[in-house]
Amino acid sequence: MAEEITGDNVAADELRAFIERIERMEEEKAAIAADIKEIFAEAKGRGYDTKVIRQIVRIRKQDANERAEHEAILDLYMQAMGMQ
Repeated sequence: MAEEITGDNVAADELRAFIERIERMEEEKAAIAADIKEIFAEAKGRGYDTKVIRQIVRIRKQDANERAEHEAILDLYMQAMGMQ
């Protein structure tokens, strides 16, 4: 169980270290996001559809079973809407 934190037992140096680590990670995250944005801009400049690229990236993150289930439900819904 976590110990209750009061003014008497907060280690200022440890707290500062946690906050600084988080801040560094946030800076790295922002830099990576900017890099990804540049890659999408480059792909768009070469004529690729960035919405489709984003969708492919999202799909590739899914495991095979999750992807198959999603595709089956999508197919079922499209059939129900008369789209197939």
